[in-house]
Amino acid sequence: MIARRALPLLLLTGATAMAQPAAPMAEIRGTAAYRERMALPPGAVLAVTLEDISLADAPAKVLASASIVTDRQVPIPFVLAYDPARIDQRHSYAVRGTITVEGQVWFRTDTIHPVLTRGHSEQVELRLVRAAERAAAPAAPPLQGREWIAEDIGAKGVVDRSRTSITFGADGRAFGMGGCNRWNGGYTLDGDKLSFGPAASTMMACPEALAEQEQRFHQALMGVRRWRIENGILHLLGEDGTTLIRLGG
Repeated sequence: MIARRALPLLLLTGATAMAQPAAPMAEIRGTAAYRERMALPPGAVLAVTLEDISLADAPAKVLASASIVTDRQVPIPFVLAYDPARIDQRHSYAVRGTITVEGQVWFRTDTIHPVLTRGHSEQVELRLVRAAERAAAPAAPPLQGREWIAEDIGAKGVVDRSRTSITFGADGRAFGMGGCNRWNGGYTLDGDKLSFGPAASTMMACPEALAEQEQRFHQALMGVRRWRIENGILHLLGEDGTTLIRLGG
């Protein structure tokens, strides 16, 4: 009888042990960015790893990893969960990151980004560089590599034989003619999204009609939010999709 009474107690003790919650995970939070003026295509993957880099003569030991499929541009935020029980305060730890597109590495960390021990926190900002192993650079956007000549500005046409133009540089700068003054300024390109920053221009006196056209051109540039090319014609569009400037190649 004693043995029969003890059995349920033993089973209960075992069940209680099995129901104990797992040790809580800790988190490293950070961002990943690079300096190049280059937009990531949809489906780019940011991969980050937490590594023990204590032994200089041995490969780093990976303690945690995470992958993020992103449709946004840098800086890309990330959260890396890890088991704090595996952290030895006598060791050194770092976070490593890569950005891949269709399986090819486009960007990677090339310096140590320490975390957790030796005075370092659970916050980190990864700085990535262009990867040498990337086979080829992405194709230049179709906007670049040519001079676009305005055919219409604000649905009011252009002055005959005038030259209002835009050339998009690969460095994020645009330049051209406003009508009789040269201009240049920055632009931001992200897929079909496009916007222009303030422009600087020369200060030559212009005939009234050209001066009005230049003013209309620069006002239209500041309202541009998107672009599209149809039959070789570039349409610079406003927020509502209206063509603000139409240009030929």
